[in-house]
Amino acid sequence: MSEPWPAPLPPYGGRLVDRRLPPARSAEAAAEARSLRALELPPRLWGELELIADGGYSPLEGFMEEEDYLSVLERMRLASGLPWGLPVLLRLPEGWPAAERPRPGERLRLEAAGRAVAVLEVRGLFRAPKRREAEQVFGTSDPAHPGVARLEAEGEWAVGGPIRLLDDPPDRLGPRWARYRLRPAQTRALFRKLGWRRVVAFQTRNPIHRAHEYLLKCALEIADGLLVHPLVGETRPGEVPPETRLLAYEAVLRRRFAPGRAVLALYPAAMRYAGPREALMHAVARRNYGATHLIVGRDHAGVGGFYGPYDAQRLFDRFAPGELGIEILRFEAAFYCRACAGMATAKTCPHGPEERLSLSGTQVREKLRRGERLPGEFTRPEVAAVLEAAHAGGGEP
Repeated sequence: MSEPWPAPLPPYGGRLVDRRLPPARSAEAAAEARSLRALELPPRLWGELELIADGGYSPLEGFMEEEDYLSVLERMRLASGLPWGLPVLLRLPEGWPAAERPRPGERLRLEAAGRAVAVLEVRGLFRAPKRREAEQVFGTSDPAHPGVARLEAEGEWAVGGPIRLLDDPPDRLGPRWARYRLRPAQTRALFRKLGWRRVVAFQTRNPIHRAHEYLLKCALEIADGLLVHPLVGETRPGEVPPETRLLAYEAVLRRRFAPGRAVLALYPAAMRYAGPREALMHAVARRNYGATHLIVGRDHAGVGGFYGPYDAQRLFDRFAPGELGIEILRFEAAFYCRACAGMATAKTCPHGPEERLSLSGTQVREKLRRGERLPGEFTRPEVAAVLEAAHAGGGEP
């Protein structure tokens, strides 16, 4: 008799949220929405809207109200007590006249690039102090931090309440990548179909290099499959475009991994650069997508020198075993060791830094600008070819 299939890890909060209107109601609701006041969403919130509507941010059913917002700032938990890292907030634009602010009970038409995408039922209007948020979420109020700089440009007042999705926000990647735009319910169904019981998720905003490949393969030794889940929302200027990153992932997964052991899917969120708190959000969301484990490496979701290299890993020590459900796989920075003739970390390699090869993003860009080949010990030739083609074509690698 075959072993019974174990119950999958349930969504965060116990239920996968679905705020999409059924097709039979969407046309009628869109017509009704034309009579509502409009609020244009900045592009960085397009992915947040998707994650709310499709359950990636379960148990949230809309943008946060004041109680959840303040609880997340102060306690890193929703008002219900569930651990939560970041505000999911809809701020009114700077300069919105006080007399025209929405009031509880009003419904707003949310637009993306001038097109109606959702209706928000306003349940709360509140002041969301930007400096306090910056210090709590990013650990700094320094405008050199890209998250702080973005926050400073936004308004002080926020509206919260549940949403109903009328239509998908604009897809800036185009049809070439549509097959990877999988919702949480779809990835969960796919893992079940594949027979995967242990699924390791990998969050990234950079092209894959051999250190990433090493971590993924180490993780795969204890799991049934991988969810390779690159972030495709807004990042700061100068970072690698998502199309380039996706080409690199396609090439490596096709040539360097056993067939049927990795699923490539898109994570629509924008990058916050919030370090440890953002790592917590990445864990919660990947649990909702059906992962049982998340890789958290060196300087996860960090930027500049604002966080310690392993602060994100240490944050998870604040929560009781099993409280998040998803398990964290903690890895040190990997590198190629010439003396070992292979990939390693400081835990496994006995040799000094003079034998270790690793390159920063800045060093990679400098080599490409000078027309130098990227060393094979750092990146696979198929990835180097993608980056070199993107650089030659004017895309920032």
